Amino acid sequence: MDVRSYETADADGLWEMKRAFETELGEGGGDEKETAYAEKLTEDYRTRWLGWVENCVAENPRTVLLGTVTDGDGDRLAGYVFLLPESLALVWDAAVVNELYVDPQYRGTGLAEDLLAEAVAVARDQQLPLDRLLLDVDRENDRARAFYDAHGFDHWGEMLARPLGDGD
Repeated sequence: MDVRSYETADADGLWEMKRAFETELGEGGGDEKETAYAEKLTEDYRTRWLGWVENCVAENPRTVLLGTVTDGDGDRLAGYVFLLPESLALVWDAAVVNELYVDPQYRGTGLAEDLLAEAVAVARDQQLPLDRLLLDVDRENDRARAFYDAHGFDHWGEMLARPLGDGD
């Protein structure tokens, strides 16, 4: 396994992992959440998200890192970590892991640890208002919570959400 920076040629593979990440998030929260996450994964969303990836990578090529494995067909993408660039640090006054995803067949192999270690190294290079690395994790995702607990993350506030639709 290896960890390297994202390149534009990786867009299709990164998008497939992003789709899997979003699909798993939706599946973990009941029918309404599952439908909402599935419906957002449109071609327009793909274009916008990959454009945002390109903007972040233009600021710092290490903000999106890919985990690769070598098999009989060459290198294959097996996971990624997306750390927000330093210019967005003021949103939370800290470094932020936006997403960390590992293909289910590579979970438990150490790839998630490698990706997180690289994200921590990038975050340490950022000039931050608070010396913290933040992320959010679904309360029901016991495996992810255990992973982050084992790597020194503590509960720090709570994220709340509400719909933006008319009449809500």
